[in-house]
Amino acid sequence: MTKPKLLLHAEGAAVLLTSCILYHQLQASWLWFAVLFLTPDFSMIGYLVNKKLGAAIYNVFHTYSVPLMIYVVLWFTGQTSYTWLLLIWVAHIAFDRLLGYGLKYDVAFKETHLNRVS
Repeated sequence: MTKPKLLLHAEGAAVLLTSCILYHQLQASWLWFAVLFLTPDFSMIGYLVNKKLGAAIYNVFHTYSVPLMIYVVLWFTGQTSYTWLLLIWVAHIAFDRLLGYGLKYDVAFKETHLNRVS
């Protein structure tokens, strides 16, 4: 494993652990965590249309920037009661990174920014 790849896996582990700790600090339901953990993967539905749309939709739901931007908007509007949902989302993304799944290229589902998934 190359050093950058190892760092990306370690980063996924660190973000996953941090999001779980923050989730625990909110005293949110772990049942909801388990039920909703794989929800971002429903974004793969776009692949039923074509690879380009599939990759675009998948990537929107698998980048840290989207839940972070939503959190900032919620924080500025005083609506932070949904933070637990965003932490589940971030944990899912981090878990994917830990396993080596990255953002998708529109040439094939298994072509990611981290590597080719076997």
